[in-house]
This record gives sequence, structure tokens and C-alpha cells, in this order.
Amino acid sequence: MITMQNADAALKDYYLDAVSAQLNEGISPFFTAIEKGTDYVYGKDVKLAVIRGNSGNVMAGAEDGDLPDPHKNRYVNITVPLKNLYGTIEISDKALRASRDSSGAFVSLLNAEMDGLVSSAKQNFQRMLFGDGTGKLCGISDKVSNTVYKVDRVKEYYTGMQVDVCTVVGKPAVDGAGVYIESVDLGEGTVTISKGITELVVNGAIYVHGSKDSELTGLGAIFDSENLYGYSKSADKFFAPLKKDAAGGELTEDMLTEVLDHMEENFNSKINAILCSYRTRKKIAALIDANRRVVNSIDARTGFGAVTVNDVPVYADKYCPDGRIIFLNTDDFALYQLCDWEWLEDEDGKILKQIPGKAAYSATLVKYAELVCRKPCGQAVLLNFA
Repeated sequence: MITMQNADAALKDYYLDAVSAQLNEGISPFFTAIEKGTDYVYGKDVKLAVIRGNSGNVMAGAEDGDLPDPHKNRYVNITVPLKNLYGTIEISDKALRASRDSSGAFVSLLNAEMDGLVSSAKQNFQRMLFGDGTGKLCGISDKVSNTVYKVDRVKEYYTGMQVDVCTVVGKPAVDGAGVYIESVDLGEGTVTISKGITELVVNGAIYVHGSKDSELTGLGAIFDSENLYGYSKSADKFFAPLKKDAAGGELTEDMLTEVLDHMEENFNSKINAILCSYRTRKKIAALIDANRRVVNSIDARTGFGAVTVNDVPVYADKYCPDGRIIFLNTDDFALYQLCDWEWLEDEDGKILKQIPGKAAYSATLVKYAELVCRKPCGQAVLLNFA
């Protein structure tokens, strides 16, 4: 007979390892390539000192000349709080009772819930890698009706997401918290939400529900924010990646190789991954194909197929914005975490808990982690190409 006790045991002993493995594999080429670990995690924060260059401890001199003075590497200290990542499953009491006398039915019930959790967690984790940490999906540029809004960036994957529609001051509008995106219109650049909002939200933004300013510090923060890890990019160029503006020029292979050469020549950064949208990858593939080179290959490091430029793989990612090509040295990135995915337990060690006021039970997976780039100036982005 299925009881709450053996249901808890199944989640802990059989599902946790399998779910953790699925959430740590196949998310994206970028995620696969970066380091993951618990190093440099102290309490609730990630704290590490990264080398920003050295003073030149090696020199040439006369046979009987003075030896070089000892010099120390120059360091910069990075301290960032771990982000709280959650994933929840919900099982109704009715479904649980219906499967009480059938272990097969219970397994099917849990499998369905876990499949949904894994799929949602992968999608959101992949999205956060390209975000700026704010949880912002898009800005609101105009109002069509109380439920339909024109936005500055619309993607099909918005459909079904639970979001907060915020005003220009960044707070959820009245009736705007926890609504759902019912549909998107790619041609019109609009989203339709599940509930009408009368408060003014033009020039506001749409955020992932409950996630404002709480997501991983992704690539959006590396390239687009003024401050990174508490440092001003304009005041400290170590935290400022290269932003090359193509000024509307036609994309060429020379543009790509110029960035690769510039990063290695000036920043000693050997780019090993190029990220872009699917549309942009088609452009790059067409450039390489026109030069009669091999277009598709498999990168042994990540296991994903890729186009290559100067032997650097080009990966398409649906969360990478159109109109930009991102050049990364993935060796500079790490996902620091307090622990891998684990179930949230109460004081009695229970995983499944009744939802207050509902005839249903929930279980929550947790992970405390943050994405850190140890050398922001070693990364680059190409913008505004035709």
C-alpha cells in the first residue's frame, strides 16, 4: 500500500539522483562546458579572489646583475550571494488515494510530475544563463487592450509562463502579479495575459513570477549592465567585456575572426565557444559554406553539434537574443553551489507536505548557486550586424 512515508522514501531514494542527473546534463552547450563545484562557497556567499594580471616576475639580465625583485599577482575580490532556485511538484490527495493500492499507478503519477518538473527546470535554468539576474522577460512598449500588450521582445516560449506585469517603477501592477501569458503573436510583437490590468504599465516590464532581481547573474549582466559583482565597468575595465559594434554592416567571416584575434592578442583570452540565435547561426553557416568548409561537426567537449569558425564551435541557443553574437572563454565561468539539487525537508524529514487550504501535497527541490565569470574582460559580443 502506498503511504506518505513510502512516497517520501521514493522521492528521496529513487527520484532525487535521477532528477539531479537530468538537471545537470543536456541543458545547453554553455552549461555543459562550464565548471561546477562547491569551492569558494562560504555561508550564503561565493567569495573568491581572481588574478587580474601580474607585475612581470620574469626578466632578462646580466650574468652578474641583480635578480628581479619579487612581485605579487594583482587580485580582485568577488563576493556575490548565492541565488535560491526552487522547483515544485504537486500531487492532489484524490490522485494519491486513487493510486494507494497500486504501486504502478503511483509510479506513473510521480513520473508524470517529475517529467514536468525536469522540463520546466531545464528551460528556466537555460533561460537564466542568458539573463541579467533581474528575471525580466521583456519591456512593455504599448497597450492594445487590458489583456494585450506590445513588447520589445517576444518569443514563443513565453506562452504558459506565470509572470508579474510591473509598472515603470518596477512593482507589480494591481492584478498584475502571478498572471499567465496566454498567447504570443510574433508578427504583431504582442503578448496576451490571462487577466485584465487597468493600471498603467506602458514603459514597464514583464518579469518571471516572484523572480525579480533573484535569478542567476547570467550573460545579460556580463554584457549589458553597468555594474557587475559590485564593480563599475566604466571605472574598472577588468569587468568590462568587449562590445564590438558592426554599425549595421553585413555580417562577414572577417568580422568574426577579428573578434577572435583581438581577444587573444589583447586579453590573452582564447575563445572556445560562440553563442547566437538560430537565425544568426544560419547566417554564419552560410558564410562558411560559401567558403566550401565543413559546416557541421560534433564538439567532443559538450556533445552538441556545431558550426565552427577558426575551429571555434558556434552554438545556437533559443534564449540568445537575435542581433548579437557572444564570444566566450568558458574556462572563465563557474557555477558555484552550496549543494546539488536536494529536496526541501521539514523538521521531521518529510518531503511531501500538505498545501495549506488545499487537498493536495507538494514537494520542493532546492539548489543554492550562482554563476560567476572570473575574467569578464576576456569575453566579447558582436552587435548591430546585418
